Amino acid sequence: MKTIATLEPLTTRLLEIQRINSAASVLSWDQETYMPAGGGEARAEQIAVLQGLAHQKLVSPDIESILSQWVDPATGQAFDQPGDVWDEPSRSLLREVWRDFSRAKKLPSDFVIKLSRECSLAQQVWAEAKEQDTFPMFLPNLRTVLSLKRDEAQYLGYKVSPYDALLDIYEPGSTIATLRPLFAQLKARLVPLLKRITQSTVRIDDSILRYSYDQARQLEFGRLVLIAMGYDFERGRLDLSTHPFTTSFHPTDVRVTTRVHEHELQSCLFSCIHEGGHGLYDQGLDQRHFGTPLGDSVSLGIHESQSRLWENCVGRSRAFWRFFYPILQQTFHHRLRGIDVEQFYSAINCVKPSLIRVEADELTYNLHIMLRFEIEQALVEGKTQPEDLPAIWNQKMEEYLGIVPKSDAEGVLQDVHWSFGAFGYFPTYTLGNLYSVQFFEQAKLEIPHLEDEIAAGQMMVLRRWLEQKIHRWGRMFTPDHLAQRVTGTSVSPEPFLSYVEKKYGEIYQL
Repeated sequence: MKTIATLEPLTTRLLEIQRINSAASVLSWDQETYMPAGGGEARAEQIAVLQGLAHQKLVSPDIESILSQWVDPATGQAFDQPGDVWDEPSRSLLREVWRDFSRAKKLPSDFVIKLSRECSLAQQVWAEAKEQDTFPMFLPNLRTVLSLKRDEAQYLGYKVSPYDALLDIYEPGSTIATLRPLFAQLKARLVPLLKRITQSTVRIDDSILRYSYDQARQLEFGRLVLIAMGYDFERGRLDLSTHPFTTSFHPTDVRVTTRVHEHELQSCLFSCIHEGGHGLYDQGLDQRHFGTPLGDSVSLGIHESQSRLWENCVGRSRAFWRFFYPILQQTFHHRLRGIDVEQFYSAINCVKPSLIRVEADELTYNLHIMLRFEIEQALVEGKTQPEDLPAIWNQKMEEYLGIVPKSDAEGVLQDVHWSFGAFGYFPTYTLGNLYSVQFFEQAKLEIPHLEDEIAAGQMMVLRRWLEQKIHRWGRMFTPDHLAQRVTGTSVSPEPFLSYVEKKYGEIYQL
């Protein structure tokens, strides 16, 4: 039987490419955290050169020659010979390398370099435009990035919409056609549920979350929660950034960021938990396969499921706060001494339309994603022009959530994604919500006392379950195959909808 050892000529080259990509990621992380403002242009060139070099090495004749010995160049299927077949890990590795190679081969290296440079520059302009609350400052860069992403879709090819080509980068196999039914099912039950909640006689006071909270103590508490989740600070860091994110250079070096606002207790707390979920996935990947697809996360939808599982299924649960609320109460005794755990639980689960996606509740969050899904489809397909975005954004916010941003910073400029060219990324957040509940419900079946463990502050049992079931496999299975292996079914809105209907039905006495 042929094993991964047989593929050493290929994996050696892949490891070199990954190290180049990791170096570029270090520069990107520094750009978002500690780089002086004046270094932006030089940094964009540095990152572009490294990403261009990695692309050139991936599409080299050397890689193509090695791959052609083992896979059908038309389908990516591994060649089997009688009595000498590939084992499953090797077959999966070849499938995924071929997928990466065939996609990269369609993109000219000079285009990859240009796209990297323009996205890096756009990120920096976006941050300044957001700070100054002015969309016109960002508009020229957005036009450039959008034009390049449309070009990328043309290079990659598609059957129905150029948006499908970009979506497939982040969630393999997903298309507009596969996502629309999921969104439709969600909307059909979430909108009526939201209406019932707004009409409920239960009124939740969440003003305690907007008291003045010392920022250093917020960070200290966030760090404490990350440690309890199993995030390894010997292999990770916690820093500040404009938009919280997680980046990984190797399973032994995974870094998360958060943001802290004096009058927004939830912001630091839940972004720490959210990014910690991402960080656990990256720290849980099999180090032996670093540099190959088996040492990489399977999709952004699955990755997002890990952050949302920890943030919502765990971090917004009663069990979690039975243990952590006394600690938080002691940390901010002067603010929380008269607030009991049930009041706090209700406050952090208060449902009301809000302007900012990353601070939205579990119900309205998916509505934030739906409007972005529609907007970026129209942008990529040329049905909407970038200069019209603020007006379209505000119109859809009113349509979906009944509120209108008063500024660009809390409206169209709130997300970093379009600045670095991540068109097709937003739908993976909703997929992550759906996967997260499916996985958590399965974990509760297989770990009967899971909620008691969480209530005792013991979360390593969940962390180990996720690592064994999801993290360690990398891209060995497709997203759908992985979901079926873990839960027995493909992704479905039903577990998520049942979960929120039960939870918020109780909170709001529906």
